Amino acid sequence: MKLNKKERQKLLQQTISSTPFITDEELASKFGVSIQTVRLDRLELSIPELRERIKHVAEKTLEDEVKSLPLDEVIGEMIDVELDDQAISILEVRKEHVFSRNQIARGHHLFAQANSLAVAVIDDELALTAKANIRFTRQVKQGERVVSKAKVASHDKEKGRTVVEVNSYVGEEVVFSGDFVMYRSKQK
Repeated sequence: MKLNKKERQKLLQQTISSTPFITDEELASKFGVSIQTVRLDRLELSIPELRERIKHVAEKTLEDEVKSLPLDEVIGEMIDVELDDQAISILEVRKEHVFSRNQIARGHHLFAQANSLAVAVIDDELALTAKANIRFTRQVKQGERVVSKAKVASHDKEKGRTVVEVNSYVGEEVVFSGDFVMYRSKQK
C-alpha cells in the first residue's frame, strides 16, 4: 500500500527518531520509494543526513561520559559508550586512510580506531595501553565502513589493569580483532 507524502513523512520522522542510524537506502526500501524521495523528504523536514545524525547523537550522549581522552581524539566517530563495559565507533575509510596504489586501508588506522576505543571505554582519567595482541583478518578497502565494538573482558584491581576486547567489522565480517591490556590509575 502506497502512502501519501504527508503520511510517509510522518512515518519517516518517527522512524528516524526511534532509529537515528538508519540509512537513506534502508528508509527507501522500508517505504517503497526511491532514495531521492527519502532525501527530498528529509530536506523538507529539516532532518540531517546519517553522518550528521550520528555525530549529533554521539556528541550529545558521550561528551560528559568519556573521561580518558577528548572525544575528538577517538579515531572514528564514537556512537555509544558504557564506561567500563562497552563502546562502539564507526570509521569511514576514505582516501587519506588507504595506500594510493591499491586503495587498501593502512593497518595503523584500524589499530588506532580499536586502540582509542579501548582507551575511551575505561572509566578513569588516565588509561594507557600496556600491551596489545591484535589480528588483521581481511583487507579493508576505501569506501568501506568499519564498526569497532569494544567490550571490557576483565579487571585486575591489584595490578590496575583492565583487558578490553575489540572486534572491528565491515558489515557482518570481522576484519580486525584485538585484546588490549589497559593500565589505569584507579582500581575499580
